[in-house]
Amino acid sequence: MEENQKHLEAKIGKVPEIFKELKETDPDLYGRVMGLDQMIWADGALSKQTKKIIAIAVAAALRDEHAVRAQMAGAGRLGVAKQEIEEGLRVAFLLAGMPAYVYGKTALEEYLGDRPRK
Repeated sequence: MEENQKHLEAKIGKVPEIFKELKETDPDLYGRVMGLDQMIWADGALSKQTKKIIAIAVAAALRDEHAVRAQMAGAGRLGVAKQEIEEGLRVAFLLAGMPAYVYGKTALEEYLGDRPRK
């Protein structure tokens, strides 16, 4: 696996196969996506951990199973606390409704709680 992909996988968890193939099928787009990824996830006004909580809340609101699980894996690697993710999911609940909260909370319990993973 290429170094940029290893770095991405360490940050977000499992990298989709289609993204791995992008380097071969469209190297220009791949390079731009990797550059954007590095820029977005870098510490700035918001820490990487805070950005990860936002990403989990957005993914839960969209009910994107892959994104929720990948972002949860990355959150664990960054040391984001379960309670921090819970607060982020409450914001998603307030703005996106109960389904987003339940979706995210289920994934949270599977990754950082006591429930077994699917």
